[in-house]
Amino acid sequence: QVQLVESGGGLVQAGGSLRLSCAASGRTFSSYTMGWFRQARGKEREFVAAITWSGRSTYYADSVKGRFTISRDNAKNTVYLQMNSLKPEDTAVYYCAVIELILNGTVRGVRYWGQGTQVTVSS
Repeated sequence: QVQLVESGGGLVQAGGSLRLSCAASGRTFSSYTMGWFRQARGKEREFVAAITWSGRSTYYADSVKGRFTISRDNAKNTVYLQMNSLKPEDTAVYYCAVIELILNGTVRGVRYWGQGTQVTVSS
């Protein structure tokens, strides 16, 4: 079992930045592909970004490419999401996740979810 705890959410003006963190329990963190998803009110949860266990490969949704950066520190069992040039449409609850598999750039299953952190971008 892996527990994921997100932090760093909050209220920011459009054009601003936030950095989300996700701290994971367990000694096998460094072997997992990790990802971020988000869910806006009334919408389905959607993929945002992912990073392989080594950090060599990253994946992004088209809507955040060039603005968001995912990274990880395996020594700290933590994955990050740096969000720049935020827009009101980025407003959502952001979830950290342990991803089962990424195939051809598409997420194929999530093993564990965090509890989520709210990001609100005002216009």
